[in-house]
Amino acid sequence: MSLSELRVFGRSGTPVSPLTLGTMNFGEGNGSPNGGAHGAPTGADESIRIIQAALDAGITAVDTADVYSQGESEQVVGRALRGRRDDVFLATKFHGQMSANPAHSGNSRRWITQAVEGSLRRLQTDRIDLYQAHRPDYNTDVLETITTLNDLIRQGKILYYGTSVFTPAQLVEAQWLATTNHLIPPLGNQVPYSMLVRGNERDVLPIAQQYGLGVLAYGPLAGGWLSGSFVLESGKAPTRVHSLPGRYDISGPSSERKQHAADALARLADKLELSLVDLAIGFALTHPAISSVIIGPRSEEHLQAYLQAADVRLSESVLDAIDDVVPPGTNFVERDAGTIVPSIEFAELRRR
Repeated sequence: MSLSELRVFGRSGTPVSPLTLGTMNFGEGNGSPNGGAHGAPTGADESIRIIQAALDAGITAVDTADVYSQGESEQVVGRALRGRRDDVFLATKFHGQMSANPAHSGNSRRWITQAVEGSLRRLQTDRIDLYQAHRPDYNTDVLETITTLNDLIRQGKILYYGTSVFTPAQLVEAQWLATTNHLIPPLGNQVPYSMLVRGNERDVLPIAQQYGLGVLAYGPLAGGWLSGSFVLESGKAPTRVHSLPGRYDISGPSSERKQHAADALARLADKLELSLVDLAIGFALTHPAISSVIIGPRSEEHLQAYLQAADVRLSESVLDAIDDVVPPGTNFVERDAGTIVPSIEFAELRRR
């Protein structure tokens, strides 16, 4: 697979590059107002250089979100795409809290209609190609959300809409509600997917194929576990262990098994004379449900490593070896799914 071998995004007929440039690292913010960790390590000028280098190399899709550095990532993307906007499949997201006011968040009609105007302004564009619900909103009826997004398509403000880390039931519900209410159904879904995070192979990815959804896979390096710097002998944890300790806690037995799996995959890559990044990106690109894999470089050096990995093709025997280390459908840690549903996270919802 090379960047010139474009893929069709779901049932849309829209071609996209196999790699999508993710921009969570771009901007100069210090995090979200509700305690999130969306501050950006890469300043605006370098971010623009990375975006333009990615486009020059053949990447045609860019993914951002309003909450990344509280809008600064979108601003950087808007600046970088001047004169090139029509050549890019531009995706952004809503849902995250955008001010100290908790009403400035969620998937309600009231917030979406405000959020889209902010994203259009920051991105300096008249339309968003793919507008995504960043997370499920358990306080808002799904029909309200998809009716609002349907209206935005009719208004020409967005071309398609999708979801991120929705459960299998939510994906099917959204398709059913749209069909039965004569609305345009969701086109895409964004999910975590890597050699260490394979839970979506059980149901989400088959559902995406069933309904013709385009899938953007994020976290191919599993939040740093597959960056090449994390093996048992090094004693080094992924960088996000320190910024997101709840998600990357390495003290429990599940994470210990994950450590051993990461180490085994690093040894496999070394045996194949590949970098671990090469192996990770090559794996994520292999699944037939994946339209494009989101990469999140923090520097131009990181970008070049990702671009090189796009040319890696893994044989059946290599894929079998990966399956032996991490069986298909495996998630080591519940939170690796991207979110924890309330019925699992809150004990009071499953006890009388």
